[in-house]
Amino acid sequence: MHKRLGRPRGDPGVHPYTGSVPKATVPSANDSVVPTGDRLGPEVVLIPVKAFHQAKKRLGPALSDVERVALVRSMASHVVSACAPLPVAVVCDDEAVAQWASDLGAIVMWEPGQGLNGAVRAGVDRLARAGAQWVTVAHGDLPRARGLGLLPPYEGVTLVPDRRDDGTNVLRLPTGSDFHFAYGPGSFRAHRAEATRLGLAVRVLRDPDLAYDVDWPADVAELGRQA
Repeated sequence: MHKRLGRPRGDPGVHPYTGSVPKATVPSANDSVVPTGDRLGPEVVLIPVKAFHQAKKRLGPALSDVERVALVRSMASHVVSACAPLPVAVVCDDEAVAQWASDLGAIVMWEPGQGLNGAVRAGVDRLARAGAQWVTVAHGDLPRARGLGLLPPYEGVTLVPDRRDDGTNVLRLPTGSDFHFAYGPGSFRAHRAEATRLGLAVRVLRDPDLAYDVDWPADVAELGRQA
């Protein structure tokens, strides 16, 4: 599958992420159907994905709506490809996203009306019931993501902050913990405090590729310059 993105107005170009996206290693699932523990494996990557047409509207000054949707979808596909060899679950509340995830071979977790933090918590709980012991939560706006399925083991919580040490781009945790997710401004600090509250050791990984997310028009311009 090859998708070429449009270019932001006034920018020389956006990295197209035209590499093919391999199928995940587990069959797709609909609604509440999740593979059994034997098929799922002990560790899964969970990606919360907002409706493509609603996501990243702050990029409007740099991209047309068509270009924005193409970029959002392409970044999310790139993140899925970076999760190998682990199975991938996508938590969403949009039919187009669910179909996209299913086409890529991901587990689809339908969680409408939960908000980001509620959807992630529900996804982790469902994966725990299916037998997963560890979940890596990764956002879908990481255009340089690599090695999400190969994070070094750690008996605690792993946090990968964004470039500003404000948000949490990647979070790996044991599924049995009663972890309260706090995505939004200041989430890196909040998640670190939450792990401490639960008595879980914290490892901070500062990976420049995983720290790079796309939230603002300046991020799109930088992405284009480095394509």
